[in-house]
Amino acid sequence: MVADDETPEVMPEVRIRQLQEQSEKDKEALQKLLVGYDKLEEELQTSKTEIEVLNREIVDKQIEKEGLESLLSEKDNRIRDMEIEGAKAQKRIEYLEPKLETTEELLAQSKARVGRVFEIAEELDEQNKTAQSELTARDDWYTQHMQLWEDLNKATEEREKMITRAMDFAKEVAEKGDLFKDRMEEAIEAAKEVSKDKKDKSTD
Repeated sequence: MVADDETPEVMPEVRIRQLQEQSEKDKEALQKLLVGYDKLEEELQTSKTEIEVLNREIVDKQIEKEGLESLLSEKDNRIRDMEIEGAKAQKRIEYLEPKLETTEELLAQSKARVGRVFEIAEELDEQNKTAQSELTARDDWYTQHMQLWEDLNKATEEREKMITRAMDFAKEVAEKGDLFKDRMEEAIEAAKEVSKDKKDKSTD
């Protein structure tokens, strides 16, 4: 019999079996822990990957946001510059409108003058063409009758020479006639003197 305050003695075989069972339970628990750890590690890795993806998306979104903000700022600046340029252009239009009207009037007058100039130019061109045609016709006529003109010129020169020779001959004849007349008058005077002397001598 075993006393009430004493632990019952366990047989070695029972103890071994208990330890084996406990070992099996511990193995199963450890296996479950390992499976749970692997699952947790896989989930953690998945979470890390998702976090990295989310971080990249956040960075991309931030970059996109900054780009959009920069683009919006640039567009705002461009819109403001365009508004300023538009206001300046409006002021220039208001300033230039009166001058534009004056310029249009001057342009109309200039067009009228240019039209008249073109008319005059066309008239001059027609006159020039006519004169050129007449000049060409005259040149052609002169070329065709050049030999006739040369022969006529030679004949005219020859006639002038003949007239000159005739005039020189007539002048020479006249001079000789005058000389002959003078000589005849001198001879007559001499004869008269001789005849007078003879009369005077016969009277004596």
